[in-house]
Amino acid sequence: MAFENNVFINCPFDADYKSLLRPMLFAIVYLGLQPRIALETMDAGQARMEKISTLIRESKFSIHDLSRMEAARAGELFRLNMAFELGIDFGCRYFGDETQAGKKALVLESQAHRYKAALSDLSGCDIESHGDLPYRVVTVVRNWLKNTCKIPAVGPARIWAEFTQFMADNYDALIADGFSKDDIEELPVGELIERMQAWMTVGR
Repeated sequence: MAFENNVFINCPFDADYKSLLRPMLFAIVYLGLQPRIALETMDAGQARMEKISTLIRESKFSIHDLSRMEAARAGELFRLNMAFELGIDFGCRYFGDETQAGKKALVLESQAHRYKAALSDLSGCDIESHGDLPYRVVTVVRNWLKNTCKIPAVGPARIWAEFTQFMADNYDALIADGFSKDDIEELPVGELIERMQAWMTVGR
């Protein structure tokens, strides 16, 4: 996969985040780029750190969502994976070769400026907030990719409409292929990306 077209996604993998991840993936595919995410393959023999490092090295663009760093309940440790992967990506840019120095990153949060309480080193960086709203994710990702990649792009409302149509068409196609509602909810991310790409090229 081409470095120039790859977009690494660093985000939570819990069920509640699917409503944000799906439109994010679709916006990337719709704009002609390739999402790269640790869930794209299911290889128990590959160490997670090795997989993530490879994805980061192979991707010129990265999207890091830090919105789930805080603990969900009292006494629970907060999540550091997203911040850790963000650090690897930044380190790759600053200490890598000339190609890696050209990497670009979008950092997301659910609430504006909340990150400063946990990652004050990011002060001065442009952090975008999505408010946990799927449509807002499409808007932020579309605007960033449009301006960063210098690619033609329709408006967020058009991408969102296409996303909702894809979800409906994909649901019907999966039911016809013998998937249950639970199967569809648990559809592997790699397969979802493949279906988005196929829908964009032949199924729209």
